[in-house]
Amino acid sequence: MNHIMLDIDGTLIQSNEFDEKCFVDAVHQATGIKIKSDWVNYPNVTDRGILKTFIKRQAPQYSLNELEDLVKPIFIENIKNTLLKEPAKEVSGAKEFVLFLIKNDNYVLSVATGGWAETAKLKLESAGFEVDNLVIASSNDHYSRIEIMELAKQKVDSTLKLPITYFGDALWDVKACEELGVNLVIVGDGVSHHQSVTDFSEPNNALSFV
Repeated sequence: MNHIMLDIDGTLIQSNEFDEKCFVDAVHQATGIKIKSDWVNYPNVTDRGILKTFIKRQAPQYSLNELEDLVKPIFIENIKNTLLKEPAKEVSGAKEFVLFLIKNDNYVLSVATGGWAETAKLKLESAGFEVDNLVIASSNDHYSRIEIMELAKQKVDSTLKLPITYFGDALWDVKACEELGVNLVIVGDGVSHHQSVTDFSEPNNALSFV
């Protein structure tokens, strides 16, 4: 048996662009400050982790809890309004891939996202995913992507011994998997990696890396 762990934005859903805009706008609406969006220079590229760094670099007058309480509801509303105008689109084949994993006894499945759980579920539902069957660890649980991945592991594997393959799309996924010693498959062409797939339209190809 293998544990398959999935990212969401850019991996299951074509959402990186609108998600970033909604987040940047929410921070500006809440604080009047335009956040610097050089994400590769942030130590933790998660919703909570970004706010943590934003406080350190640009807004020391806020505590993390205070800022999260201000930004999060605006961000959720921004995502809702965006999805009303245009529903989220899956990365090709992602829904069928997830359904296959859920039904197959050879795999356990988890989702580990740097986004907050509320917006993650909104985007997944908008793209047609059944979220009730998904175990999701998110920025609600921790600001660190590594800790989020560890929590996702604990939620579906009580033995903590199953081999993990993580499907992600970004440089921070590469770094987290290297640190945790997790097998990584990159989805899309955003990052160069020796194991990669364009999308999930050929599920056997994706699973060949597991």
